[in-house]
Amino acid sequence: MTLKYYHGPALANGLKSMIPLIEKDLPYASVYVDLHKFEQHEPWFLKINPEGQVPVLDHDGVILNHSTVINEYLEDVFPDIPLRPRNPVGAAHMRYWNKFFDEHFLNYVSIWGWHRMIGAIARAVEAQEFERLMQRIPLPDQRNKWRAARAGFKQADLDYATEKVAFAIDKVERQLRETPWIAGDDYTLADINLFASGAINLELSFPQLVTSDRCPRLLAWRERMRARPAVALAVAGGKHAAARA
Repeated sequence: MTLKYYHGPALANGLKSMIPLIEKDLPYASVYVDLHKFEQHEPWFLKINPEGQVPVLDHDGVILNHSTVINEYLEDVFPDIPLRPRNPVGAAHMRYWNKFFDEHFLNYVSIWGWHRMIGAIARAVEAQEFERLMQRIPLPDQRNKWRAARAGFKQADLDYATEKVAFAIDKVERQLRETPWIAGDDYTLADINLFASGAINLELSFPQLVTSDRCPRLLAWRERMRARPAVALAVAGGKHAAARA
């Protein structure tokens, strides 16, 4: 059995599937893809994932992308250390929260991240070279996102993203009044999803929302997440392999 994990920085989707690999104590080869150098759009990587996005898991030649799909696959194939409830109701609750975080949290945290960081990278590239790089991006939505970052996101879009994140924070805070973990009594992929999708460093973009008055339970939950050895190792970058196969 061989596992190879292609990923960028230990943030967002790259972190989201690295944590389960480590929690499950699965040996894997880590292949770092430098997103700032657009390596995800190089021919060698497009042969692995024609969508030109990380992360990607290669399990004995079976290629999987999209972190939520990867994590469910890991549960199905390596169930010995479970990160998904084994009863149908618990698993459904976990999947509900994962759908919510994928659709109503990460996307809007991401807009601010692109506004703060990716915009500067995009503007540093000369215009003609930037357009050449854009033509290599397979997904139209990603091309549009890069162009929006270069131009600067509209304030209305940033304000709407902030509203969505505020709603998510309040929803999570209410849930944590009822259960110790996001989907119930057990630590699951839903906790990993929330942490990796933005809760790890929400203060960077939303200092006005992440306060001890507004979300004390979310902040306490985050400290418990950071205290988990597997999470700490993943945040530190996991295991890096320079070689590409």
